[in-house]
Amino acid sequence: MMSHTIEIIKTALKADNSVSASDRARVMATIRNGGSQAPEPARLAEPRLIRRAEAAHRLGCSLRLVDRLAKDGALVKRKLPGRKRAAGFLESDVLALIT
Repeated sequence: MMSHTIEIIKTALKADNSVSASDRARVMATIRNGGSQAPEPARLAEPRLIRRAEAAHRLGCSLRLVDRLAKDGALVKRKLPGRKRAAGFLESDVLALIT
């Protein structure tokens, strides 16, 4: 495919707001590879936050004990995304307490 054609397609994809940057990159990689899809990059697993009620359920204890563990430093409170006051705990921290 000619470089001019690739640039026209790239410009058209950038102008379309419904196409995300990752989709645009995947389409362009497919075009450049002659139709064979490029392998997707490995995504890093994001740490999962759980609420204190779920932490209490997993630990088999009360909410008060979970709050006391957080106060003593055994669990670290993390702010939940998009919330002002809500906090949660890393799932890995809760699992570490279980083991």
